[in-house]
Amino acid sequence: MTSPMSGPTGADPTKAVAAAKAAEAKSKSLGDKDTFMKLLVAQLKYQDPTKPADSTAFLAQTAQFTQVEKLEDMIGMLQSQRMIGASSLVGKTVTYMDDTGATQTGVITAAKLNGDSEPTLKVGNTDVQLSKVTEVTDSKTA
Repeated sequence: MTSPMSGPTGADPTKAVAAAKAAEAKSKSLGDKDTFMKLLVAQLKYQDPTKPADSTAFLAQTAQFTQVEKLEDMIGMLQSQRMIGASSLVGKTVTYMDDTGATQTGVITAAKLNGDSEPTLKVGNTDVQLSKVTEVTDSKTA
């Protein structure tokens, strides 16, 4: 990787990289391909023209970009599978630990997935995280 150099416009490359990193920190997505592209463009824009980036480094960065895209696809598939798993519990009786540590029992009436968080089950008027469930039984045999 070459060291950044200010361009003919007098732009400060450290500000461009800092802005790209700030945008990355704001993103909730683990693999944000837009941020990756911004960093790659900033690197190419501010490289020393007398010492261009090594072509193998550019190919490696392209491969990393492809990996980021594939990881985003995998995250989407995993979220879908978690929702399918949680929705299959609707109508089942569950035992779970509430916020006070007490054991509660109830029938799941709904399941929801909020962004990147774990699935939440609706038991009566209470939202219960799937990780708090300690037992699942069929409502017909409970």
